[in-house]
Amino acid sequence: MTDRDQLAAPEPGSAASPGAHGPGTRGTVRLAVVVGALGVVFGDIGTSPIYTLQTVFNPSDPHPVPVSQGNVFGVVSLVFWSVMIIVTVTYVLLAMRADNDGEGGIMALITLLRRMGKGQGGRTAGILAGLGIFGAALFFGDSMITPAISVLSAVEGIKIVEPSFEELVVPITAVIIVLLFLVQRFGTATVGRMFGPVMILWFVTIGALGITGIAGHPAILKALSPTYAVGFLAHHFGTAFFALAAVVLAVTGAEALYADMGHFGRPAISRAWLLLVFPACVLSYLGQGALILDNTDNLSGPFFLLAPGWARLPLVLLATAATVIASQAVITGAYSVASQAAELGYLPRLRIIHTSESTFGQIYVPWINWVLMVSVLTLVFAFRSSAALAFAFGMAVTGTITITTLMFFYVARWKWRLPLWLLVLGASVLLLVDLLFVAANLTKLVHGAWLPLLIALTAFTVMTTWQRGRQIVTAQRQRHEGSLREFVDQLRTGALPTTRVPGTSVFLNRGKDTAPLALRANVEHNHVRHDLVVILSIETLPVPRVPASRRTAVDDLGYTDDGITHVTAWFGYMETPDVLGVLRALDPAVTEGQLDLAQASFFLSKIQLTSGEAPTMARWRKRLFIATSHLTADAAQHFGLPRERTVIMGSHIEV
Repeated sequence: MTDRDQLAAPEPGSAASPGAHGPGTRGTVRLAVVVGALGVVFGDIGTSPIYTLQTVFNPSDPHPVPVSQGNVFGVVSLVFWSVMIIVTVTYVLLAMRADNDGEGGIMALITLLRRMGKGQGGRTAGILAGLGIFGAALFFGDSMITPAISVLSAVEGIKIVEPSFEELVVPITAVIIVLLFLVQRFGTATVGRMFGPVMILWFVTIGALGITGIAGHPAILKALSPTYAVGFLAHHFGTAFFALAAVVLAVTGAEALYADMGHFGRPAISRAWLLLVFPACVLSYLGQGALILDNTDNLSGPFFLLAPGWARLPLVLLATAATVIASQAVITGAYSVASQAAELGYLPRLRIIHTSESTFGQIYVPWINWVLMVSVLTLVFAFRSSAALAFAFGMAVTGTITITTLMFFYVARWKWRLPLWLLVLGASVLLLVDLLFVAANLTKLVHGAWLPLLIALTAFTVMTTWQRGRQIVTAQRQRHEGSLREFVDQLRTGALPTTRVPGTSVFLNRGKDTAPLALRANVEHNHVRHDLVVILSIETLPVPRVPASRRTAVDDLGYTDDGITHVTAWFGYMETPDVLGVLRALDPAVTEGQLDLAQASFFLSKIQLTSGEAPTMARWRKRLFIATSHLTADAAQHFGLPRERTVIMGSHIEV
C-alpha cells in the first residue's frame, strides 16, 4: 500500500468502517440515503420523459420522424434499450465500480489516470486524462443547458392547460431561473430535505400516468423487445439514425449517478435506480408511445397529455418542482467540478463558501454561480423552447458518456487486470452505441449542437492553459526562491545575519525544497526573524479526503534548536484547507516551542505575472493565463487566515 493509499484509507471505527452501527440503525440510514439520492442524483434523468419523445416526433425538427406504428415501436424500443445499455450497464453496473476512494465522476477517473501516468502506459493514460479534462469541460456546457431545457419543458406544460399562455412560457422560465440562482448563496440544506419526497411523488406520478397510457394501447409493451430497436435501425436506418439525436435525451443525467456516488454510495444509487427510477421512466415512455399511436394529430406535449384535464395544472407544477431540483443538482455539480479542478491545478483557486456546517460537500462558488445564471438566461431567450435546445443538449451528453466509457475501460484494465479480449469485446459494444449517438448529434451541428462544443472548447482551453501556466510559474518561482536547506544553513552559520524577535511567524509555501519568497525578503531586506518560524506547505492529494490522524508531517530541517520547522499538511481534493486547525493540532515538542497562534503573524508570497519573451506558450495563451489569474480567490480568506495579522509580500515573474 502506498503513502497516498494509506492517507485515504478509513480508520477503524470511522463512519466508513463496517460495524459502526447496529442492524436497525443501518437499515434506517440506508433508507435515508436512498431517499436522499432520489432527491439529488436522479432529478436530471428523471425529468427526461417530459421532452424526449416530444423532441423525437417534433414536426419542426430538421430531420423529422414520421408518426407510424413501426416508427413509434422502434423509437420507444430504442429509448428503452439506450437507457438499459448506457445507464444500467455502462454506469450502474460498470463505471460505478471504478471509484477513487469512494468518489466517482469524470474527475475521479482523471485522478486515477494521473496515478497510472506515473507507471507503465503513462503516455496513453496522460492522453486519456487530457480527454477527461475535455469531458469535464463538456459538463460545464451541460450545467448551462440543463436548467434552461428542464425548466422550459416543464413550464411549456401550461400551453397544454391553456394555449393562450404560450407567450408567458419564456418570462416565467426566466423568473424561476433567476430565483434559483439567487438562493444558491443560502445553501440547500433545508430545501434538500424536501427533494427526496418530491422526487418520490414525481416518479410514482409519471409511472402511474404511464400505466394509464399503456392500458389504452397494451400492444406498446412489445417495444420492450430488442427486435424492434434492431429492426428499426436495420430497415429504416436513415430515419432511426437521425432519431438517435433526440433519443439520447433519455439518458441525460447518467453522469450524475456516477458523479454523486461519493455522497450516497453505489448501493443506494443502484437500488434507487433499479427499484423506482428506471421502472417509472420506462412506464412513462411506454405510456407516451401508446398515446402518440392514438393521437397522431397532437404531438405537442405527449407527457402532459397522459394526464386527465383536471390533473394537468398540478402536473405542470410538480414537473416545474422536479426540473428545479434537476437544475439544482447540476448547478451544485458544477460547483463541485470547478472546486475539484482547482484543487487538481486545472483552474485558479476560486472563492468557495461552505453553506452548511453539518453537511459535507455543500458549497457555493459565487463566480461560477453568476456565470451560469447569465449563460442559462441567454440560452432561454435565444432558443425560447425546449425543442430548440434539445439539439444542443444531446451533444454535451453523448460526448461526456463516450469519454467516460473510454476512460473506464482503460482504468479497468489497469485496476483489475481483466483479460484484454474481454475488455475489447465489452468496449467495442458499448463504444459502438456511444459513437452512433455522437454521429447522430453531429448531424445537428448547425442546429445548436455547436453550442456545447464551443463551451467545452473554451473551458478546455482555459483549464489546460492554466495548468501549463502553473508549471511555468512554479519552475520560475523555484529559481527565485532557492534551496530551503541552504537558506536555513546560512541562517545557522550567520552568513545571513538576522535579529531574532519574540513571537511566531507562519510562512505558507508550495513545498519544502525552496525557501518562501516572503521569508527570504524578510531576512535579506529587514534582517529579522521571529523566535518560532513555521513554514507550512499545503498539498492536495488525488484522493477525496485525508484522515485527521494522517494530516501532517513535521521536518526540523536539520536543526532542533533554531526554532525553524517545516510542516506539510495533506488535504483531499474535496476538502477545504484549514491552516489554523492544522497549526493548533501540532505538538509543541515538534515545533520547538509553543506556537502563539493568537498573536502569530502570517506571511503570504504574492506573484505579479507579466508576459515575457521566452517561448514558453503562445502569446495569446500567456494573456489568457494572466487574465485567468485575476480570478484567484484571496489566499488569506481561502486558508482561513486572520486578515489583521496577514502580511503579503510580492515578486515579479515572467511567463
